[in-house]
Amino acid sequence: MLKSDLRKTYKLLRNNLSINDIEDLSLEIANRLLKLPIWDLSFYHIFLSIAEYKEIDTDFILNILSGKDKHIVVSKSDFKSGSMTNYLLTDSTLIRKNSYNIPEPVDGIEIANHKIDVVFIPLLAFDKQGHRVGYGKGFYDRFLSDCKPETIKIGLSFFDAEEHIEDAHENDVKLDYCVTPKAIYTF
Repeated sequence: MLKSDLRKTYKLLRNNLSINDIEDLSLEIANRLLKLPIWDLSFYHIFLSIAEYKEIDTDFILNILSGKDKHIVVSKSDFKSGSMTNYLLTDSTLIRKNSYNIPEPVDGIEIANHKIDVVFIPLLAFDKQGHRVGYGKGFYDRFLSDCKPETIKIGLSFFDAEEHIEDAHENDVKLDYCVTPKAIYTF
């Protein structure tokens, strides 16, 4: 399938999930993440969920990271440049929704991309080769290509892998893992 078709299909599938489904599936994903060999690192970048888009509820993962005393990093998007600036999430970090309903920090302690060890990535679909389909703006491709090569890239999905994304591009940054409620995919 093409990325544009996958976007339509998976937005519709996600839209059909109930609030209870999202909570249950998000908890299963968070519990499955505990099985990955990633917990001895320091800086973990995570997205703050857009409830209106029925994204995975990352609050469960935030609780795990906080309980393990990890440095949690969240981003602020610049839609003019297509870039993200990363900030340390602390008790004093003020979070506001931007005009796209994305919760993001107002300001704070900036964290350089090369410091980030693990990135949890939102996506709509992915394939068995580790390619992913997001919303199509390229924010994560630009961000991930600026991280150190050993940064672990983990997609989070309610749904299983597609066989193949036909129009995956050579500049698309591939995942190392994708975690669903039922499985861990390793690439």
